Amino acid sequence: MTYVDGFVIAVSKAKLEDYKAIALLGRDVWMEYGALSYVECVGDDVPYGEVTSFPRAVQATDDEVVVFSWITYESRAARDEIMAKVMADPRLQATMANPPFDAKRMIFGGFQAIVEA
Repeated sequence: MTYVDGFVIAVSKAKLEDYKAIALLGRDVWMEYGALSYVECVGDDVPYGEVTSFPRAVQATDDEVVVFSWITYESRAARDEIMAKVMADPRLQATMANPPFDAKRMIFGGFQAIVEA
């Protein structure tokens, strides 16, 4: 079954175009190294919940939007191999030296799919 890396971050509305440029580069790099798919989404209907929510999870402020992203791979082994190549790629290292978001508030993790269609 497919392996998925998921990410949630808060991005300043003023820096959304900068983020999109990095996301496009990320798409190209991940796909070049063998990812099955790469998706970046900007929150459109993500209310700030009383107890839990996407904005609350990343401590989003009024001047930020929530970005929800995922990358799919053939397997965990494929993900580990691809991720090592991606993290060593100089194109991403240069852009991530000063990202247009607060990386300390990023939520991420790897997930094994249990149901797919």
